[in-house]
Amino acid sequence: MIYLDHASTTPVLPEVWDAMRPYAVEYFGNPASAHAAGRKARQALEDARERIATLLGASPDEVIFTSGATEANNLAIFGLAGSPPGHILASPIEHPCVTEPLKQLATRGFDVETLPVDQYGIVSVEVFRERVRPDTRLAVMMMVNHETGAPQPSSWYRSLHSTLHSDATQAVGKIPISLHELDLASLSLSAHKFGGPKGVGALLVRKEPKLVPQLFGGHQQLGRRPGTEPVALVVGLVTALDIATSRMGEALNETYRKQKALIKRLSETCSPIVVNSNPEGWPYILNVSFPGCRADLLLMKLDLAGVACSTGSACSSGSLLPSPVLRAMGVPDDVLRSAMRFSFGPQTTDAELAEAATRIAVCVKRLREPR
Repeated sequence: MIYLDHASTTPVLPEVWDAMRPYAVEYFGNPASAHAAGRKARQALEDARERIATLLGASPDEVIFTSGATEANNLAIFGLAGSPPGHILASPIEHPCVTEPLKQLATRGFDVETLPVDQYGIVSVEVFRERVRPDTRLAVMMMVNHETGAPQPSSWYRSLHSTLHSDATQAVGKIPISLHELDLASLSLSAHKFGGPKGVGALLVRKEPKLVPQLFGGHQQLGRRPGTEPVALVVGLVTALDIATSRMGEALNETYRKQKALIKRLSETCSPIVVNSNPEGWPYILNVSFPGCRADLLLMKLDLAGVACSTGSACSSGSLLPSPVLRAMGVPDDVLRSAMRFSFGPQTTDAELAEAATRIAVCVKRLREPR
């Protein structure tokens, strides 16, 4: 199998697995317990919290461990919005774990307004500033899009709104990020997007505005997210983030080169194609349409051919509806319904991409044959 679905999940790095194991088998104490085993677990937990804060430009007490980005986004949106009525701004290209909570807030009496995006999925800073109102409680803007890889410019975030939450799931571990320098109220991340384990993530949230807890029943994490912390998973998260950060510059340059090579090969062997991603924007995710092919049928053929990819977010892969992300970008129907997402990691080799392009070309040609 050639794995080109790193935006959905990544393999756990061997170093991460090695770091996690002792805290699952040997140092398994509850970090809230007062005995030696609990103190050992607590020390690992707090060391990880400090390291994550350092890597992402935050303070240790601004790091809340969660089960992943879905929980982190829900906690931020419901915890920062306050009580209705109020106004909320959001992009139309957010992940389902953001759009669904926003729909819930709309049913509770909030005025949720979506902002237009350009052909690459970028929100205009000027439009955003025009739409901010005195009663705007929260603004939500993802850092890098999960379907196209469209990155919002870093200048977009600075000083635009005092309560700005960013889903940074696809960006963390790939580009330098600082909660404080970007002037964000909060950002979310998930370990399994950068070589860590599934089931753990984090919400980084500033001290002001105050986050209202959404779960109750314990004192852990200052009561903001009660429940026993999964120490082994947290150790895996920080180990993966450390590794990804240390390799960031080299990995980014290499992935740009590999993405461009794949686009060139697909253009030569699968023409016509439409590249929905901005080739100059983000190398880790490539969204390409193959007019004349139905995306669901092409996905099945590629799976049988040993190429793992997707038609969009794994969290909405069961949906037969056209991508709301591409729809918001104004993509025509024939292009919209033939769109595929290929996503890469540091482990993706040149040989794999060359072979994948060959297999993709075979599948596309078969689907385009007259019946």
